[in-house]
Amino acid sequence: DKFAFLVYSYVVNLIYEVTKMEVTKETIIGDVVNADPNVAPILMASGLHCLGCAMASGETLEEACIVHGMDCDAVIADLNKYLESKN
Repeated sequence: DKFAFLVYSYVVNLIYEVTKMEVTKETIIGDVVNADPNVAPILMASGLHCLGCAMASGETLEEACIVHGMDCDAVIADLNKYLESKN
């Protein structure tokens, strides 16, 4: 069935993109949360408690860290360590 194949291909591609994702300062918070909701506890433990706010959907990690006075490099390292552990 062509539809089932298209859905399967989409899901496989999505999984590939999530497992190959590398977070940078330019990464949009909403993108990383949408790619893997399990990063939410990492972000919240770092001090970013506003994951559901409107700003999170378009704000970069760097912008959020500046606003909250956080070490952006440390947050990025934690996120990438988690994402790499999934491979």
